[in-house]
Amino acid sequence: MTRPPRRPQRGPHKRERKPLDPARRAAFDVLRAVSQRDAYANLMLPPLLRERGITGRDAAFATELAYGTCRARGLLDAIIGAAAQRSADAINPVLLDLLRLGSYQLLRTRVDAHAAVSTTVDQAAIEFDSARAGFVNGVLRTISGRDEQSWTGELAPDAATDPIGHAAFVRAHPRWIAQAFADALGVDAGELGAVLAADDERPQVHLAARPGMLTAAELAAAVEGTVGRYSPYAVYLSGGDPGRLEPVQAGAALIQDEGSQLVARALALAPVAGDDTGRWLDLCAGPGGKTALLAALGAATGARVTAVEQSPQRADLVTENTRGLDVAVLTVDGRDSGLPPGFDRVLVDAPCTGLGALRRRPEARWRRQPADVPVLAKLQRELLAAAIALTRPGGVVLYATCSPHLAETVGVVADALRRHPVTALDTRPLFAPLDGLGLLGEGPHVQLWPHRHGTDAMFAAALQVG
Repeated sequence: MTRPPRRPQRGPHKRERKPLDPARRAAFDVLRAVSQRDAYANLMLPPLLRERGITGRDAAFATELAYGTCRARGLLDAIIGAAAQRSADAINPVLLDLLRLGSYQLLRTRVDAHAAVSTTVDQAAIEFDSARAGFVNGVLRTISGRDEQSWTGELAPDAATDPIGHAAFVRAHPRWIAQAFADALGVDAGELGAVLAADDERPQVHLAARPGMLTAAELAAAVEGTVGRYSPYAVYLSGGDPGRLEPVQAGAALIQDEGSQLVARALALAPVAGDDTGRWLDLCAGPGGKTALLAALGAATGARVTAVEQSPQRADLVTENTRGLDVAVLTVDGRDSGLPPGFDRVLVDAPCTGLGALRRRPEARWRRQPADVPVLAKLQRELLAAAIALTRPGGVVLYATCSPHLAETVGVVADALRRHPVTALDTRPLFAPLDGLGLLGEGPHVQLWPHRHGTDAMFAAALQVG
């Protein structure tokens, strides 16, 4: 009898490693760009999704993973460090980004734990080897054994002895930023928790209908949006890529937070002594959103806006965003523009830490440092001084920042009031209908907040030159 040939013995079965699916891969690539090149997540992800044809639910998932992981970075690093029994800084940067991506899924999404772990471990094996994959597997399995509340209960500062530190840790903010918010709010830890929570929510996209081209109602109908609550030009979007909308591509609408719209409108509404000759200036114009709205408002009375922007790249954006409007763009330093004085209205939307727009810039809270504040405050004081010198007697300067930090807001204004011939105007009436609803505090300046007004935390102060 002839026996069949024996089958060769096989070694232990090794499961084939699968690379990350397109949505997770896109999120991971954004995390790597943020870590390696200081990229901006909100500028990198949308074109990446378009380039790779990621749409619908996959695009939404990639967005949640990329932005959410960037926002929660400090909290995730603390938990990863505890689970790994070593500082997160001591972990290979690529592995650390993978661990952030995996742990975010475990702690802050409804993704199945097995899927979150296995996809991350497989990618670690592809990027490195089985030993590193084993390390990632061990860390993520440790993290998956507890929920976020349990981890923060162990790792957060004590709420009774350090309420600000506790709120900052739980809401994934650096402590110094939480302290700056608390100082500006001047209220209890309950409201501090509310503003920190608002930073972690995915912000609604706001559009501005360009006056003279579209009304807010017409824009809302065209894009299936909702007319805004406060700015007469605002439209809220429920989703999608705003850059692809026809009114935006045609220049009839801008992607612009409602708070920024109110700031530009406030300068146009500010009372000036004597005749308004139509000489308006935007001293820190890039990228040109406020410039465009200001110019569109000024067109009704024949005003012409001069836009100053030091960066050539941002000056190009100003030119693009103001096409079709009477705007002269100058690529010079606003502190030494060489312009002749005599402007009726001047906007100083000064470079700042951007702490008021952290919800729109996911990685910014971990990129900014306390040492940035005094450097920027000095620049802000110099720009405001230059603006005052360029404004005619009786004219108005509107100083604005997208930051509630006291050193960048009331501190800069107080310095100007001491050093220059200016008087503080009550800015609140310029922010109707918010003022009429009693939502702007004691004044004379205006501080907007995401948890109170649904806008970025814009600050504005109107000063009249004597």
